[in-house]
Amino acid sequence: MIIKRNHDLIPPKELLDSIRSSDNFLVAAHINPDGDALGTAIAFGAALEKMGKKVVLLDKHRVPEQYRFLPGQDKFHTYETLAHAGYKAEDFQVLVLLDCNDPERIGLENKPQHSFADGLKEKLAAGMNALVIDHHETEKGFGMVKWIEPAAAATGFMAFHLINALGIEISEEMAINLYAAIVIDTGNFRYENATAEVFKVAARLIDLGARPSQIYQELYESWSDSRFRLYLKMIESLDVRDDVVFGVVTKKMFEETGAVSEDTENFVSFPRIVKRVAVSVMLREIGKNEYKVSLRSKGNINVARVAEMFEGGGHKNAAGCRIRADIASAKDLLFEKIKTLQKR
Repeated sequence: MIIKRNHDLIPPKELLDSIRSSDNFLVAAHINPDGDALGTAIAFGAALEKMGKKVVLLDKHRVPEQYRFLPGQDKFHTYETLAHAGYKAEDFQVLVLLDCNDPERIGLENKPQHSFADGLKEKLAAGMNALVIDHHETEKGFGMVKWIEPAAAATGFMAFHLINALGIEISEEMAINLYAAIVIDTGNFRYENATAEVFKVAARLIDLGARPSQIYQELYESWSDSRFRLYLKMIESLDVRDDVVFGVVTKKMFEETGAVSEDTENFVSFPRIVKRVAVSVMLREIGKNEYKVSLRSKGNINVARVAEMFEGGGHKNAAGCRIRADIASAKDLLFEKIKTLQKR
């Protein structure tokens, strides 16, 4: 097991060797995929195909509407469509996890599941080669070869260096996907992780065919009416406590607006525009007294540590978890943990 960290983002030799020596790849993005996971998977899959490899892209959930402009997004399979197309777990030599490092994050839960998912779990238990390429702080023990760079701005940024190290020329399609991946995880180059090196890579991707204005418009200026109505209801729910703000999205809000869960992406970031807000929290109802929690922070407040208290994780300034409690108790508990963290 190799965990490679370095300032130059040089992929570990063991990862390069494993990729070069294998033929059939199942490339998986995490559940509820964002632009970094999707763009990286598409670009990396295209690079593998240029090497003559057989590649299938997997995500448990469908590609969200806002990312369907990405060239190659229609190549993704779900577990159900893989089985319907006749694929079996034994068809693949290597499983690659991108933008995550836990098999549960690609939908492989402990309970019995779909036939393909169960077959994949069995093959992993029998020693299937599994590679991990990720930039999250919270790590799991999964993966035969792991390349984890918490300081990297995006997994797409890592993939750019990996594809170059493999000696593959980046096509226009790959450039668009990698640029979109970097845009999402740098907040369109507004976050602290947008370093000079990130801008250099972005400039190179523009040279290769990425169009910044077009990608920005697709990502940030193409909301549906239902998504905008849901956003307004979330804003009405805001609860400000000191420098922490809570927003809530309930099942009833989805019913009233016709929006879907994927429409809430990035909602949690908006309250940070208020100067005194240090931490923004959004709770999305997923069951009776059960919420999916997204956390965003400014500066040195490490919300990944808060998420880890609830068996979640993420980055210093962007993390997530789940919590089982009524909404009032959930807010109180999260507020207590955030304040405890701020005092350290």
